[in-house]
Amino acid sequence: MSVASANVNVMIKAARKAARGLVRDFGEVENLQVSMKGAGDFVSRADIKAEEVIRTELMEARPNYGWVGEESEEVKGSDPTRRWIVDPLDGTTNFLHGLPHWAISIALEHKKEIVAGVVYDPAKDEMFVAEKGGGAWLNDRRIRVSGRRDMIEMLFATGVPFGNMGDLPGTLQDLSRLMPRCAGVRRWGSAALDLAYVAAGRYDGYWERSLNAWDIAAGIILVKEAGGLVGPIEPDQSVIESGSIIASNEPVFDRFTSIIRND
Repeated sequence: MSVASANVNVMIKAARKAARGLVRDFGEVENLQVSMKGAGDFVSRADIKAEEVIRTELMEARPNYGWVGEESEEVKGSDPTRRWIVDPLDGTTNFLHGLPHWAISIALEHKKEIVAGVVYDPAKDEMFVAEKGGGAWLNDRRIRVSGRRDMIEMLFATGVPFGNMGDLPGTLQDLSRLMPRCAGVRRWGSAALDLAYVAAGRYDGYWERSLNAWDIAAGIILVKEAGGLVGPIEPDQSVIESGSIIASNEPVFDRFTSIIRND
């Protein structure tokens, strides 16, 4: 972005530093696919190493802030109003399978509001950055949400539950209502990048249930600062606390929300 605050510069530096190790580890994934080493354990170690790098960078720069990360215990800061919310590797399954679509997500929360966010995609060297009042940026270019208004021309993104996750019936019902009315739905496996792509106008909207705060925190401010709207799937809930989210441009937000909620 054109002029980044000290906090955002710290976030960008931490993301780039962690990315170096992840890129090296990603280069080993193809070999793991044909070995008996246990690729899942390898990726878990990659996750943990990346989080350690990010945590060291952020906590050394701002030792009084709190911390919430996917791979470690929550830390209460001496400043109770501020905390980092971090996912060191969003899109772990993609990473494990050698798919170059995963990201580092770092957000700063102040008084329960996300005020800055960074989503970095090292494979494509795309750094999405937003700060409250400063707009949303991709590398050095200002980004905006899509300007489309006709839903039949719009492309949406979501996550489809897998394994024994209990949200599959609801998601399939969402798809049955939405897909006849739009140009398509994508499931690319990274909530952080889904939201970043909404902010950049690549997707027109995104929804998903049962997420964690670190999956979506940075993406929320990206969408808002790019001119989009973000809300919960269930009315009167907190997006961060419920982990259920709808995001899109303003013209379609109410229609999109109504379809997902089945109003």
